[in-house]
Amino acid sequence: MNYKIVYEQESENNWGAYVPDLPGLGVGGCTKEEVEKAIREGIVLHIDALKEQGLPVPEPSGR
Repeated sequence: MNYKIVYEQESENNWGAYVPDLPGLGVGGCTKEEVEKAIREGIVLHIDALKEQGLPVPEPSGR
């Protein structure tokens, strides 16, 4: 599945990212590269947690 990831640069050394289709998933870091890695790992962990809890995994909306 390919989820849209939104990256935001708050300041020179402050980046954030979130996935609109996966509420509650957001990460922050000092570099965009750090945040890119963290959000991709977060997507996997978030989906695994939903499955373990027997909750539905949202489909990517393609927005």
